[in-house]
Amino acid sequence: MNHRISRRDLLKTLGASGWAAGLGGALAGSAAHADEPEPSGFTGSVLKANVVQSTATCPTLVGGEVIQPQRKLSLLDQTDVLVVGGGSAGVAAAIAARRAGATVTLVERYNHFGGLWTGGLVLVVIGHMVKGPKQVCMGIGEEMMRRLEKIDGGIANRGPGKNPTVDAEALKFVMLDMVEEAGVKVFLHCWGVDAVMEGDAVRGAVFESKSGRQAILAKVVVDATGDGDVFAAAGAEFEHRTYNIGLVSRIGNLDKVGSAAKQGRPPRGLGSPTPIAGVNWVNMLGPERDGLDVAELTRLEMNHRRQIWKQIERLRKTPGYERTYLVETAPQLGVRITRTLTGVKTLTRDDIRNGARFPDVIAVGGFTEPKGEEWHIPYGVLVPRKIDQLLTAGRCISAALKTADNIRLIPVCFATGHAAGVAAAVAARDGCPPRAVEVPKVQRILREQDAYLG
Repeated sequence: MNHRISRRDLLKTLGASGWAAGLGGALAGSAAHADEPEPSGFTGSVLKANVVQSTATCPTLVGGEVIQPQRKLSLLDQTDVLVVGGGSAGVAAAIAARRAGATVTLVERYNHFGGLWTGGLVLVVIGHMVKGPKQVCMGIGEEMMRRLEKIDGGIANRGPGKNPTVDAEALKFVMLDMVEEAGVKVFLHCWGVDAVMEGDAVRGAVFESKSGRQAILAKVVVDATGDGDVFAAAGAEFEHRTYNIGLVSRIGNLDKVGSAAKQGRPPRGLGSPTPIAGVNWVNMLGPERDGLDVAELTRLEMNHRRQIWKQIERLRKTPGYERTYLVETAPQLGVRITRTLTGVKTLTRDDIRNGARFPDVIAVGGFTEPKGEEWHIPYGVLVPRKIDQLLTAGRCISAALKTADNIRLIPVCFATGHAAGVAAAVAARDGCPPRAVEVPKVQRILREQDAYLG
């Protein structure tokens, strides 16, 4: 049966689940928290009085340098598979690993799932088609879009040969449902800051949050941070790149533009339609910059927001567009590429152009239009050359610079995430490093989970 949920009911459900109030504790503890009754008013309690926190492990200033003392970290969790980063790749990895039988913990720095797909407002799904038209990025990502079809206003322009556009809030809700249904343990508001090492093997990761600095131990770690934060901290070889950094926004009331204005040439900066009537999302290319430079990120964030506001002011001075307004700027800056792994294998531009085939294929990529041949993504691009118990997924896999506009697209991210999750589960179960997993076993499970491998 095709049970649909209205947008109003969706928002009621989000509110009842405590989404806006902070979801981390609800997911990390028990799903039953989502059913807690709404209080009649604000309440508060004193947990501890006269608290004085120890300064024994505080950094100290020694000879003009800041020194961090050695200290023991509290253990937040221990699991088979730890996925760091809850974007499209990380969510797919976590769900896939859990469905493959592993215990899984997913850690995300923001208050929601989806990464740039939701928090970055990059709402269009492109890069999943080849000639035919044929869709080649399937599996868990395709399941998300099918679920969005059951939500009123969840997805638009869906069909063979088309590039659909999703609603960010509906997608956050779908991802939340799928993560909870799979039984993944979640910690939100946690920023991955270091790797836990034993020789050349990663044994977990370190996180900073309002609970302090804590560690999670795991048999296998999946780096789905997008920036390779874990593999860099672990000492894996990588390439540091610059790329264009933008800031996406949404504008509203475009359904209230006067009929006379609609007949003329539309002004620039209107963007593209979303599933919400009268609301468009507006992409921004932005300048080529280093997405690992916090001073640069700060400057770009401030300048981009000013630029977007000025654009809206100009638009509202255009006859017929006086009632348009800025709905929002994305809470997440549009960083596209920073670090990419130097893996056991590296995907090249020629591989994509020539429709390369690999015996260790774990995902298949396509293009923004239904043309060209499908191209395979080999397992080796997820595996560091030397560091063990670690896989990567998403835009930071091992791929040449000129492949960036293919591997960073949402469908390819959820496809490589899906593969990394399954491979991590197999490695954890078989007690072997990810580089030694039996790839045919990974491929079999991926197909059982409806992934397309050619």
